[in-house]
Amino acid sequence: MPSEPLTAQCYCGASRLTLDKPPLTVAYCHCSDCRRWTGAPVAAFAAFERKDVAGQLPDPFRGAPGVERWTCPTCHAPLAAAFDYLPEQIYVPVGIIDQADRLVPKMHSHASSALPWLHIHDDLPRADASARDALNTAAQ
Repeated sequence: MPSEPLTAQCYCGASRLTLDKPPLTVAYCHCSDCRRWTGAPVAAFAAFERKDVAGQLPDPFRGAPGVERWTCPTCHAPLAAAFDYLPEQIYVPVGIIDQADRLVPKMHSHASSALPWLHIHDDLPRADASARDALNTAAQ
C-alpha cells in the first residue's frame, strides 16, 4: 500500500479528495446496490477511516437503508459511501483514486450476488454477504 497521501477526483474534476493514510483494506463488492451506483458489473472500494478523508464532500443521500452515499454535484460521479454496520469508515471507489494501480483488492464481499457471467479468477477470500466482520477487523 502507498505510504504517501492518495488523491482522488470525480469524472469532471470538480470534486477532489485527499486520503491522508493508506486504506484499511481494498475490496470488491458484488452487491446489486453497488453495481447500480457505480454502473459496473463489480465495484471495488478502498476503505479509510473517516478522519483520514480530506476534501469537500457534498451532502450525502441514502438510496438504501443503512447506506450513505456521496456524488459529485456537477457530474454526479460516485465519490464515497458509508455503511451503518461499518462505523467510522468511508469507502472510496478505487476507480476515482489517482493511484488506483497500487490498490490491490484483498477480498470479495457479496460474492453470492456476483453476476453469473463475470469470472474473476483469484485466490482472494469471498464472503457471501457483507463481509462486515472482516471489514471491521481491518479497521483495528
